[in-house]
Amino acid sequence: MNNQTKINKLNIWILASRPKTLPAAIAPVFVGTAVAFNADKLNLWAAIIALICSLLIQIGTNFVNDLYDFLKGTDDENRVGPTRALAAGWISTTQMKFAIYLTFGITFLLGLFLVYHAGWIILLIGILSIISGYAYTAGPYPLAYNGLGDIFVFTFFGLVATVGTYYVQALQFSLFALLTSIPIGFLITNILVVNNYRDAEEDKKKNKKTLAVILGKSFARYQYLVSLFISYLIPIVLLAIFKTSPFILLPLLTLPLAIKLQNELNTFNGARLNNTLSLSAKLSVLFSALFSLGIIL
Repeated sequence: MNNQTKINKLNIWILASRPKTLPAAIAPVFVGTAVAFNADKLNLWAAIIALICSLLIQIGTNFVNDLYDFLKGTDDENRVGPTRALAAGWISTTQMKFAIYLTFGITFLLGLFLVYHAGWIILLIGILSIISGYAYTAGPYPLAYNGLGDIFVFTFFGLVATVGTYYVQALQFSLFALLTSIPIGFLITNILVVNNYRDAEEDKKKNKKTLAVILGKSFARYQYLVSLFISYLIPIVLLAIFKTSPFILLPLLTLPLAIKLQNELNTFNGARLNNTLSLSAKLSVLFSALFSLGIIL
């Protein structure tokens, strides 16, 4: 195998990991670690391993999604979103299955350090996260095909990832950490909302019952708006309840971008929403970065 082939193969796996979705794995770890720092409970090694595990769970979920959307015929030549590795013939189903087992296997092994450090509850959270990542598009009742994808994303990439990151460092639960997880969960879920809104027509033809299919595209637009509203309300609530520094309001600096994205969702359709999806992911990172900074300050 020559160097060019190796580079091409590496690029294929990078694309298959869907790097534009990885902010969904980074944002909650940022915020959970900031809350731990604020409580004088920072554990850098636990934070780093939590970040790696979060990224691997996101990548593993993406691999499972690629595999089973291909096997179910959801991804084909009519797809308006980014090209998928299996649908394009870049990777075989055998290779993808191996990548899924490897990714989740490494996640489990790394997670054992967190279990040793923080106890059995982290083992339970880790196992549930991996199972849910697989069940997102696989198994007898795939979540993404039955209107439950949004709940999965909000719960595991918002609440569980943020509070879990705090817990493995502080070794205790916190109402403050739970409240900070809410905007992260909603903003990450909004990435999925844009994806499902864009694909609603094709998903309906292929019996993929996302919320945008079940409740309609108008519902998806309002869902995106309500999620934004709650996300920007939470820092204000934290300021009022916990008497934090006004720096907690730093995420409000991203409000112009949020308004722009809502307008795009209200206006665009099809492939024009690919950029909206990408920017929604970037919004979650910008918001979480500013939120983290505000919590630390």
